Amino acid sequence: MARPYSSLEPRVRAILRVPASVEHMPAPISVIVAGVSGSGKSTVGRAAAALAGVPFIDGDDLHPDENIALMFAGTALTDADREPWLDAVAAAARDHAPCVVACSALARRYRDRLRDGGPSIQIVILDVRAEELRRRLESRTGHFMRATMLDSQLLAREHPEDEPGVTVVDGTQSVETLARTVAALLGRAVD
Repeated sequence: MARPYSSLEPRVRAILRVPASVEHMPAPISVIVAGVSGSGKSTVGRAAAALAGVPFIDGDDLHPDENIALMFAGTALTDADREPWLDAVAAAARDHAPCVVACSALARRYRDRLRDGGPSIQIVILDVRAEELRRRLESRTGHFMRATMLDSQLLAREHPEDEPGVTVVDGTQSVETLARTVAALLGRAVD
């Protein structure tokens, strides 16, 4: 788990030769770009990671085969289906920090689980109206998530209320604008 350098035991700091100037630096953060299917998580996440010069991880790639088969068949995932996937996403965000990760993170309990598994996580939710999401999904090809499952995601979606580490942005802004917002959360200066 990523921790501030100051939390390391003195013996470990000495072995690692951690300079005094970085001893109190916080652990590097990762940003999860969240939203329902079709909101642009992967597109924005990829652009933000490239802009910030950090790795990009697509949470879709971390789904167990069973989950992909369920979604491909049009079956919504249960919380039990999501748990190992959310744990894998949190581990990837933690272990590859700083990085950008695309993950739906639809409900607060999912976002809490991500933060519990990788405490140095910020979440940016791309908010897009249902009509636009449907249009995007109907024009998308080659993805296991079907437009017919959008309604189940919209029902599962919970807007954050006083939720720490979560920023909601208008997901219809340009990819460049959204990428700059995400990169800025990583503390990366972008022109």
